[in-house]
Amino acid sequence: MQLRTLEIFCEIARRRSFSKAAETHGVSQSAVSQAVHQLEQQLGVQLIDRSTRPLSLTSAGDTFHSGLVEILGRYHRLAEEVSSAGREMTGQLPIAAIYSIGLSYMPDAKEEFARLYPDVDVRTHYGSNEVVIKDVIAGHAELGLVSFPRSSKEIVAVAWQKEPIRLVCSPAHTLADKTEVKPKDLDGLEMVGFESSLELRQMIDSVLRRSGVRIDFQNEFDNADSIVRAIQVNESAGFLPEAVIRREAANGALRVVACRALSMTRPLGIIFRRSDRPSRAGYEFGSMLLGRPLEPDREKRSSGSHRKAATNPSLDNQTSIVA
Repeated sequence: MQLRTLEIFCEIARRRSFSKAAETHGVSQSAVSQAVHQLEQQLGVQLIDRSTRPLSLTSAGDTFHSGLVEILGRYHRLAEEVSSAGREMTGQLPIAAIYSIGLSYMPDAKEEFARLYPDVDVRTHYGSNEVVIKDVIAGHAELGLVSFPRSSKEIVAVAWQKEPIRLVCSPAHTLADKTEVKPKDLDGLEMVGFESSLELRQMIDSVLRRSGVRIDFQNEFDNADSIVRAIQVNESAGFLPEAVIRREAANGALRVVACRALSMTRPLGIIFRRSDRPSRAGYEFGSMLLGRPLEPDREKRSSGSHRKAATNPSLDNQTSIVA
């Protein structure tokens, strides 16, 4: 089996199209069809169901594809490591991140990475969770920084950290003078929140519902920065990730109110394509964020010798919404 044939098969499986796979690899559609036919003959099984539109994999094809993307990913990673050994890392590193991670974590992370690898140009663009995932799958971004990360057939998700969600309010809000509140104190309040379609909002709603708290979300946004601004302008309150409001809490622009009965965290993670593992630069950037090697099968191993994770310091526990 030739490496190119295996890569063509993976592209067909990803695009569900012979013509699109041929276009990607710069060959004719007949050449792609012939390559798959030869592969099926070698294995003695049918890999692709050609009777459906778009094309679909057979059970054997699905099994073969799942294992193949892992093998090819490791091969390309090894080839990158060998070819880059002994030379400095250069070039661009495209990274996609959800708004709150991009604005809260990326400035410090990019600064630290530039100090370690000055010839690598880290390019970041922001979007919703869905947009970041699509960008990674399409190859527009090498790494994606998302909340509620999940692995799939197309992407690998590596757990990064669990970020506390805080109850915050304007200094002019009725909650601002309280050092701590109980869930019943929040019942019926008007707040600013995330859009109801977002997973973070659904998690917040679930926690509030279990505590018997009803919140009237007057304004909803798809990003944390807009919520911060709306809380300040409308002298309102809301639930936000800790890193997002760290600066405003420090300078007094927002107050953080403890509510230990409501425990909320959102999981953050790093994603990348199964079929195209990160380059050396991507691997090092992801490892720097994690504080351990960017390897899914090593997630639970301790890595004391690796660099410290690039995360923001937590707010003082006395102002926490969670116990």
